[in-house]
Amino acid sequence: MPNMTGSFRRWLSTVITAEELLPEELPEYTRSFVYMFGALTLGSFICLVASGFTLALFGPEWWHLSSVGHFVNSIHFWSVQCFFFFMVLHLWAQFFMAAWRGGRRLTWVVGALLFVSSIIAAFTGYLSQQNLDSQWIAVQGKDAMNAIGIGAFFNLLNFGQMYSIHIAIMPAVIAALITVHLILVRRKGLVPPLADDAAREGAPHAR
Repeated sequence: MPNMTGSFRRWLSTVITAEELLPEELPEYTRSFVYMFGALTLGSFICLVASGFTLALFGPEWWHLSSVGHFVNSIHFWSVQCFFFFMVLHLWAQFFMAAWRGGRRLTWVVGALLFVSSIIAAFTGYLSQQNLDSQWIAVQGKDAMNAIGIGAFFNLLNFGQMYSIHIAIMPAVIAALITVHLILVRRKGLVPPLADDAAREGAPHAR
């Protein structure tokens, strides 16, 4: 009799094999530093989640008044800076390498959606700081939300709403997109440099 575990295992094997998920060897061109930006982005995201979970666990009073809270808040802040710094470098590098080649269009689209989602997460995080800066930008931004007709659903002055979006919805969305992105990268492989493709096209075909 079929069960959920067996059904999930069979479905997962059709999505990605163990060899694709955990390859033992990678092409020589992946030694370039250009291929490190994605991994550094992922590492920054892990630091973001760990520090953000700690901040959410203890609350605003802790990160404003406690010296340990200040330290964890600083880790979270600098993790955000690193996350966007490495992600933008990764995005630029893959754009100039035409990373959508070889049937990798969906990988590129998911990466672009990840970038947009991260901007929303960062914006709601800025509004969740509970300081004068976050209150000021919320007041200034509420008119923009009203102007485009979503002020009733996306109220920048509602701390509970912004905080919930930041710590519950957006991390889940980003984590899901990262998972899909990594699976697509593993299935399609890392995009080779343009010079490698040009060399292959110019090489004589074997007969």
